[in-house]
Amino acid sequence: MSDNVFVSQHPLAHHKLTLLRRKETEPKKFRELISELATMLVYEATLDLATTPVAIETPLTATRGVQMAEKIGLVPILRAGLGMVEGAWRLLPQAEVWHLGLYRDERTLQPVAYYNKLPVAPTVELCLVLDPMLATGGSAIAAVDVLKKWGVSRIKFIGLLAAPEGVHALHTVHPDVAIHVAGIDERLTTASDNFPAGYIWPGLGDAGDRQFGTA
Repeated sequence: MSDNVFVSQHPLAHHKLTLLRRKETEPKKFRELISELATMLVYEATLDLATTPVAIETPLTATRGVQMAEKIGLVPILRAGLGMVEGAWRLLPQAEVWHLGLYRDERTLQPVAYYNKLPVAPTVELCLVLDPMLATGGSAIAAVDVLKKWGVSRIKFIGLLAAPEGVHALHTVHPDVAIHVAGIDERLTTASDNFPAGYIWPGLGDAGDRQFGTA
């Protein structure tokens, strides 16, 4: 894997990912786990945030600290990415949230855009694209395309689980976009798996359906 691909090594992340995978995990618990994992991954993805020095007063004396120097935007890919926003907001309560609506055509496996309400000019320096699954990579690539055309200078992708094909696709088209995930699985499904093509294997199923109880 590239130096720009980061797989969490935290035991708690692996534990929570295992709970997500279990088919017995009900939607309420599934949503809680997604939010918790999002918090952990955002923490890891923001270790290089720029800061500026600031003078403050503690209850005892004057001292110096730092404050964030970058405005951050959270960009959940609808609908599955919505479940990651709350977890990201725990660490970045000041972050703006901009939604992108993309769905995957089940026949072509290509992303189809249906919602985009970004303002004319970018209002943030760093965008964190939130999507639980990086499968074929099509939706992530499309989202990054939109954000780069918008004028964002720094973009990172944060997901829970990826397939090698998706990581390769995103990194090939956008090598400057860091990829942060909790795990990378074996491959994508094919027609011979007796399961719809283009899903992460062994995966955890459809993250959107499992969050919202529509499976």
